[in-house]
Amino acid sequence: MGEYEVVIGLEVHVELSTCSKMFCPCSTEFGASPNTNICPICIGMPGTLPVINEKAIECAVKTGIAFNSDIARTCRFARKNYFYPDLPKNYQISQYEQPIIKGGYLKVRDKKINLTRIHLEEDAGKLIHSEEGENFSYIDYNRGGIPLIEIVTQPDITSPEEGEEFLLKLKQTLKYLEVSDCNMEEGSLRCDANISVRKKGDEKFGVKVEIKNMNSFKAVRKALSYEQKRQISILNRGGKIQQETRLWDDKLQKTEIMRTKEEAHDYRYFPDPDLLPVEIDDEFINKVKEEIGELPDDRKERIKVQYGLPTYDIDVLMSEKIIIDYFEECSKIFKNYKLISNWIMGEIMSLLKGKEIKFLFEKIPPEKFIDLLKMVEEGKITSTVGKNVLKEILKTGKFPSEIVKEKGLLQIGDEEFIENIVKQVIDENQKAVDDYKKGKEKVMAFLIGQVMKKTKGKVNSEIVEKTIKKLI
Repeated sequence: MGEYEVVIGLEVHVELSTCSKMFCPCSTEFGASPNTNICPICIGMPGTLPVINEKAIECAVKTGIAFNSDIARTCRFARKNYFYPDLPKNYQISQYEQPIIKGGYLKVRDKKINLTRIHLEEDAGKLIHSEEGENFSYIDYNRGGIPLIEIVTQPDITSPEEGEEFLLKLKQTLKYLEVSDCNMEEGSLRCDANISVRKKGDEKFGVKVEIKNMNSFKAVRKALSYEQKRQISILNRGGKIQQETRLWDDKLQKTEIMRTKEEAHDYRYFPDPDLLPVEIDDEFINKVKEEIGELPDDRKERIKVQYGLPTYDIDVLMSEKIIIDYFEECSKIFKNYKLISNWIMGEIMSLLKGKEIKFLFEKIPPEKFIDLLKMVEEGKITSTVGKNVLKEILKTGKFPSEIVKEKGLLQIGDEEFIENIVKQVIDENQKAVDDYKKGKEKVMAFLIGQVMKKTKGKVNSEIVEKTIKKLI
């Protein structure tokens, strides 16, 4: 591949976190029974009139501000015409010549990936194809009409790995802004890629190929990598690249042709006669700016300096605005920032299964969480006990210190008591002791576990380890 370079541009469709659809009041709830969240407007019945969702406009403006883009003071919706079963109107309401956002960039490491535009549109319905051998498809129109933004990058991405990094940063930023949940499994974030190759030093772009059907960031990287090799192989054989749309087959780990690529004129765009242009004033933009507050990159840099946390911790805490807000609230009343971070990333996150983050943080407000961490830091309770107390807070709503007192969970510091328990464990597990003496150091964890079991986790594991080593 040495004599060639790859040129990649991405088109990312993001479903917005609104309660109702783009042009009608139907619910955007995921997982509802097929064709229940629909109305005459979103399925295109004659005589219906769409009404623009203001929250979707706000989400788009929020994204534009975060990506250093130009917010259009006037934007307009257009009809994108094509005949396909998932669009009962036979056109999609989108934006073409007058998008809501132009330009901007997103930084990946120290490189700016420039954006061409961000525009608003409605989603299409979902086709569910029959099993192999059967000759029909189902159509679920629940998704039809859900608000989307399409983020179009310039061809600035120069490797499949950089494409994956861009998407990860994009997802983190959009989730932080609370614009979308970016759940790829539910289709909230979908990505198409345009890729071409050219000889190094050439200014002219090669023939581009569009790739669809990539359902994870890892799949995007793999599909781009495969397509890069496929195109270079064709050129090396003296062949020509065809402009076409290809699908990524995750099972076969290859792209396959879907259709020849359409051009914009094939869609016969024209301004939607049912929708007036949208006027956006400075007052609206300033209101959105205030709602965002500190931009993600600025906040990340401040947190690094203010709290001295590792990059990994910051990335996890910044994955959602509600998490970093919770961390900062806790940090106002307790200065062991790393302990707060460790417990949020570990124990709090482990409790999230099946629960919403907001619900969890309401059940364990900063005052209760810090009451627990102070007891761990001061050695009043062990980390093991602390984890159980955290679960008890969820059940009872009581303060940790109250739970510890009621259940008699204070850490045992009596050295003679600990020694006696350790002696019992040694006597009961002579084989494990012999294995440890022979150099099998992993056995130590088993012996410590036995002591913790007998004491219900009320002793310090470090003291236990020292006592075992002393007595063996």
